[in-house]
Amino acid sequence: MKLALTCGIIGLPMVGKTTLFNLMTNSDIQTSKFFSGKTETNVGIAKIPDERIDFLSKLYKPKKTTYAQLELMDVPGLVQGASQGQGIGNQFLDSIRKVDAIVHVVRAFQDKDVAHMEDTVNPVRDWETLEMELLFADLELIETRIERINTARKKTKENEAELPILHKLKEALEDNTPISKIELKPEEQELLHNYDFFTDKPMIAVINLDEAQFRAGDYPGKEALVEITTAKDIPLLELCVLTEMEISQLSEEDRELFFAEMGITQPGINRLARMIYEKLGLVSFFTVGEDEVRAWTINANTNAKKAGSKIHSDIERGFIRAEVIKYGDLKELGSMTQVKEKGLFRLEGKEYIVLDSDIINFRFNV
Repeated sequence: MKLALTCGIIGLPMVGKTTLFNLMTNSDIQTSKFFSGKTETNVGIAKIPDERIDFLSKLYKPKKTTYAQLELMDVPGLVQGASQGQGIGNQFLDSIRKVDAIVHVVRAFQDKDVAHMEDTVNPVRDWETLEMELLFADLELIETRIERINTARKKTKENEAELPILHKLKEALEDNTPISKIELKPEEQELLHNYDFFTDKPMIAVINLDEAQFRAGDYPGKEALVEITTAKDIPLLELCVLTEMEISQLSEEDRELFFAEMGITQPGINRLARMIYEKLGLVSFFTVGEDEVRAWTINANTNAKKAGSKIHSDIERGFIRAEVIKYGDLKELGSMTQVKEKGLFRLEGKEYIVLDSDIINFRFNV
């Protein structure tokens, strides 16, 4: 299993991608108010903020506290025509082919000191520009694959079986339909499992506002963007990245005052991290103790035996049982002793489906 899920931060140049990356990974990558010709991809690890881990850590006072993690990739700004090699072209595209999810940052903020590549700020236009580039990149990949299969000296049965599916995807993309919206049979999905299509990846939309827009809750193109993302089942988050940077530099006491003044309950980057996690269909179970309180990331509907392998393969191999309590019960009652006295401690077998917030102690023997 991968140590962390991966997410690519994408967008046009000068939209706030690197600032967002810095906030989420606690990095200090240089940003610029001007087009810099940046060509490198920044990579960093962000923790998934979780008030449940905060509570458990205060309760157990462990030597170590470990949150769920997210690997972020901040890629250079995309320009129109990138799928055909404009700007840094395929270098950008290759760097995010393997990510699990995409965060698309769109600029709505007004700032005369920060240039826009099109000279004017138009969030809907910018969204559509990048969306089409990803679609064109998928189309190019499919067309290249079809050509290679057709011109190959020898064709395998698998390659022959791929062709009608690839043509099906090609027709859909030419009709501006993303691959995520195409219904495929299980056997068709299996034949395509080695492909990484951009338009099939889970996406989060982040609209980067200025403070006036954030306070007003409005910006040019809002209604259209909400309509577009809702139709495509893309979660949308409105952030003022500069304000988020200010929040990150405040003391905890001043931060609470700032939240109250802005009418928010937590930093937007916390909500973004959780949105990515939820969009990928992931849940967390916890292990607790004096040595470590830790969140473990698994896919929803994972059974106890398989979940144990996330910690160590020996647990899956020698699984005996899982001792399970609910986080909500522990928080309400305040101690493991109270939970057990109330009869809320359960023993579960290998087929038990682990639920989000379960606190588990695995018993195993190898």
